[in-house]
Amino acid sequence: MFSSHLLTRSLHSSCQFWKKFPQSLKGKSVAEQRWLVRQLNDPFVKEAKVKNYRCRSAFKLLEIHEKYKILQPGLRVIDCGAAPGAWSQVAVEKVNSDKADLEAPVGFVVGVDLLQITPLEGAQFLPNTDVTNSTTINKLCDLLPLQGADVILSDMAPNASGIKEMDHEKLISMCMSVLDLAHKVLQPGGTFLCKYWDGWQAPLLKAQLAKCFQHVKTVKPQASRQDSAEVFFLALRYKIK
Repeated sequence: MFSSHLLTRSLHSSCQFWKKFPQSLKGKSVAEQRWLVRQLNDPFVKEAKVKNYRCRSAFKLLEIHEKYKILQPGLRVIDCGAAPGAWSQVAVEKVNSDKADLEAPVGFVVGVDLLQITPLEGAQFLPNTDVTNSTTINKLCDLLPLQGADVILSDMAPNASGIKEMDHEKLISMCMSVLDLAHKVLQPGGTFLCKYWDGWQAPLLKAQLAKCFQHVKTVKPQASRQDSAEVFFLALRYKIK
């Protein structure tokens, strides 16, 4: 539940926006206008601004963590598709890679993305880097502690073409590539979390995960918009192949 302070701030921000609303919509397409209105009414967008997260997706990871406790101080995390860095922000907080808690174990966070990523204290980034490329594994191994990774996160998605089945297949292929990465760097008992768009290949991905993890769960966080096709597979307790 939002605090009264947050509600007041949100109402103030909404009023300010509506004063400028005609100017904000000027020259925008119908789709862009719809997006602006949705952003205005999205409580997670407002909360992200209040808590200084880079985007609303932070709350998807936070919700999954609160239920399954996948991020703990001292763990080593790879964030695939990291830009703009909201999941890395959450990971840094939870694994203490910024050493904010002097008494807790210090973790490690590395993020990879094709895009540029604004630097973040407690994280190392590989911008302009394709995590599905085999050469990326060597770069990650150079950065990772010798023990490898404990958690692999993937919020990656291809640029949508508008062809649902093709976009679904592209994203499943990306998830499979991240799973290949897991086989090379993920430690026994490790965790794998990936986003996918629902479709006919999702059971195939789940079956692959079930071969090398003790538990595979399908997760749809409340922060994930209900009209979105995105779902997450959470695979727990990695087994050596």
